[in-house]
Amino acid sequence: MAFPATRMRRLRSTASVRDLVRETRLGPHDLVLPLFVEAAVSGANGRRAIASMPGVDRLSISAAVQEAGAAHALGLPAVLLFGIPEHKDAEGSGAYDDEGIVQLATRAIKDAHPELLVMTDVCLCEYTDHGHCGLVRADGAVDNDASVELLARTAVSHARAGADIVAPSDMMDGRVGAIRAALDEEGLVDTPIVAYSAKFASAFYGPFREAAGSTPAFGDRRAYQLDPANGDEALREALLDVQEGADVIMVKPALAYLDVIRRVKDATRLPVAAYNVSGEYAMVKAAAAAGALDERTAVIEMLTSIRRAGADIVITYHAKDAATWL
Repeated sequence: MAFPATRMRRLRSTASVRDLVRETRLGPHDLVLPLFVEAAVSGANGRRAIASMPGVDRLSISAAVQEAGAAHALGLPAVLLFGIPEHKDAEGSGAYDDEGIVQLATRAIKDAHPELLVMTDVCLCEYTDHGHCGLVRADGAVDNDASVELLARTAVSHARAGADIVAPSDMMDGRVGAIRAALDEEGLVDTPIVAYSAKFASAFYGPFREAAGSTPAFGDRRAYQLDPANGDEALREALLDVQEGADVIMVKPALAYLDVIRRVKDATRLPVAAYNVSGEYAMVKAAAAAGALDERTAVIEMLTSIRRAGADIVITYHAKDAATWL
């Protein structure tokens, strides 16, 4: 019926009514906290600040255990581990070393907080001296198939160390199927794969590359990450990963790709994760520091928009603050 019988404002009149009819819910249980664990970090508190990401540090293993415990106490269900080894090489051998930084941190966190889920990033970029996500041929191109073998080896090593979930972020073709086969062969059939299926060659990764020490020494990652202009291609990637055995589909970044999150959710009907990346985090921090916006209100609005777009899981550096505010 037309106005005045239909008054849209009736359901906006008070906070209690607005909460009753809220379509999208956001809670700590929807959020995952990324952690950077560095083999070389030492000192009294085991932390090294990341200049471009205020409030985020590189952590020693003991500091990562403490941070994971704080996240768990706030109701966060999981942390996502990124490792920075003491030494890097052309093969990224630290990624699949059973005594590598992520493997050691995983064991320590699971021993201290067994109910907290540990998700691990499966990639070579933090471990290679050239900064690319796979092995590099003599001509400078990334060798997809040789890289996939090492990524599968890395995933198995992480799962053996106690990782509850592995998350390949490399964007090599066929890696989800190879990882699924390798996990199953080792009897790790219940280890889920969160596939970075729609990972775009984005300008919003800058602070992460400082944090993880993973800036490519030459070239860029456009030959294997998605063109930001291509939504249909992102869907094809996602559907291929579904066929290969992915359990959750990831879209990265989040804010500039809300349309892709929605399309991936509709097309796959799988749980969808979205990564609220370092550049998105840094922009909010900078704007808040300049007095241009209220950080708390902006963060909750931003994370709610990612959930509203269709994400079931939001990976975000704001996770602890958001959990406190919520």
